[in-house]
Amino acid sequence: MEFTRTLPKELVHRAAVAEVFLTDAERRSRSEVLLAAQFPRLHAFHDDTLDPRPCLDPLLLLEACRQGIFVVAHRYLDVPADHRFLLRSAEFEVPDPSVLATGTAPAEAVIAARIEQRFHDRTGPAGLRLRFTATIGARRALLARIAYSWMHPDRYSRLRCGQREALGLFGPPVALPGPHAEPAVVGRRNPANTVISPPYASADGTRTARLVAETGHPTLFDHWVDHVPGMLELEAFRQLAVTAAVAAGTVATATALPVGLAARFRRFAEMDLPLRCRTEPVAPGGEIACSLHQPGALVADARIRLADRAPVAFAAASAGPGAVGCA
Repeated sequence: MEFTRTLPKELVHRAAVAEVFLTDAERRSRSEVLLAAQFPRLHAFHDDTLDPRPCLDPLLLLEACRQGIFVVAHRYLDVPADHRFLLRSAEFEVPDPSVLATGTAPAEAVIAARIEQRFHDRTGPAGLRLRFTATIGARRALLARIAYSWMHPDRYSRLRCGQREALGLFGPPVALPGPHAEPAVVGRRNPANTVISPPYASADGTRTARLVAETGHPTLFDHWVDHVPGMLELEAFRQLAVTAAVAAGTVATATALPVGLAARFRRFAEMDLPLRCRTEPVAPGGEIACSLHQPGALVADARIRLADRAPVAFAAASAGPGAVGCA
């Protein structure tokens, strides 16, 4: 696999070359494609953390897998470039956090993407569920699954217009303004990377915040879309879950690493309606249940598992000489 240049940005549905992480693709069989990825040593969004955390953000690796869904569809299944894509579900786990430790050079990964299931509608092939195995060196860094579908732009327009009209929305969407949580509360330094409002804690242990969509964000809104992107929804879940876990005392700091996630996207998240993000009460050592609601509808839900900095650092230290801890 080659790591010398990125794949075309249009192929992976990105506007900025700097946001393209895939560098090569090779079809191994009818059901498997190998992808190469290189990750920057310092990314303005994924590496913006309050405390030093010299390791790759698992959501950065998941983004590389997400870019791979377009490569599989366009390059190997001949899905037309103008078709629109919808995320149905996404999940990942980090088998060993020490593998994510960064060094003095950009990290390079080989990602095996295998087709687990093919979806069809009356027009023919309409989607896939892919299983991803990302390796750095000879070690597994991330295991993931993404289910997604695609459709002709005319059908997409009818679908979007139907949902928006049913919600009383007409015309182009304009993101609602809103206050942002203090960056330190969600483990960030840059206020621009905070995607939720100040969280509110209820007596029953739930926490609630609004998702705040800033359409000028260079990573989360790399290009214009008419709804809240799925990766922004996952980031809102991560940020609110971190505040809940810190408040409950199950992690030490807001820079805790997400080492497991399973999410379902149930409908489009409209940026011009209030989007309420909620976490259920946090149990020690367990997953954190999250949900995203807009008026009258569940938009998405997820379960997130966080790793405290102490066990992550221990895992890296035990990996051998020269390992860098994910603090």
